[in-house]
Amino acid sequence: MLNVFTLANGRLFQEEIESPEALAHVQPVWVDLDAPTAEEKGWVAQHFGVTIPADAVDDDLEESARFYEEDNGELHIRSDFLIDDDRTPRNVRVAFILFNGVLFSVHGEDLPVFRLLRLRARRIPALIEDAKDVLLKLYDADAEYSADALESIYDSLEAVSARVLKQDVNDQVAGEALGAIAREEDLNGRIRRNVMDTRRAVSFMMRSRMLNAEQFEEARQILRDIDSLDSHSTFLFDKINFLMNATVGFININQNKIIKLFSVASVALLPPTLIASIYGMNFKSIPELQWNLGYPYAIGLMLVSVIAPFWYFRRKGWL
Repeated sequence: MLNVFTLANGRLFQEEIESPEALAHVQPVWVDLDAPTAEEKGWVAQHFGVTIPADAVDDDLEESARFYEEDNGELHIRSDFLIDDDRTPRNVRVAFILFNGVLFSVHGEDLPVFRLLRLRARRIPALIEDAKDVLLKLYDADAEYSADALESIYDSLEAVSARVLKQDVNDQVAGEALGAIAREEDLNGRIRRNVMDTRRAVSFMMRSRMLNAEQFEEARQILRDIDSLDSHSTFLFDKINFLMNATVGFININQNKIIKLFSVASVALLPPTLIASIYGMNFKSIPELQWNLGYPYAIGLMLVSVIAPFWYFRRKGWL
């Protein structure tokens, strides 16, 4: 899908392009290619003179190829953006190309940060003035989106804490808690990677001297916002580790109770086993046959030998 965004009266307007002729009638500040076809890439190359690299959104891109400038003035930036939805949280690679005052973005799927910027730019006048503002506002929205994702982790971990620390934890509850903790740990790690990538991209823009004074100050504010997220992310890692250790500890306690029960039962059943073994020997005169109360006496003796150890263990507090 090929979308172009133009500025009018300080607001950003979107138009979907379905033919190369439609590009001749617009002067965009931002060209967004969402899962573009080879035909759409050809339209961009023909009209704007920008060639979209075939490996623009590859995950195995070398680190040296994430930020660079071509001889013709094209500025290339590769960044990861977070998607936190009901499915598996993930980071999506986005390729930015800044050329002749137009920002080109290439990505494989629609991103919440892009939707958020489009919504704001339509409602807030004078939010964006040029292509570099679009890129800065995307990184600003990305930092805000990461902060919202961190808040969702706080809420999820509070629910896990209430289940693990305020009620009896059986194996089913512990298993569900471990699954929830693992999901939040994965999301927290992706957020940390996302903000690290955003910090690198904004720092590159500041070092490249492409920003004016106002944009430079905005970039510094984005970096300060990202720095404030680091402490929250670190705290969440500590909380996740604590809940993980607590849950595993409850699982160990439940397992120890089972092992303890079998240990006590095996010890308590040793005396009746010994009595049964003695009575099962081949005596010259068998007590059961010589004495009418032989069998009841043997059974009673075995019951007493079972009850006595359990009474003793309970008195010692081992049960």
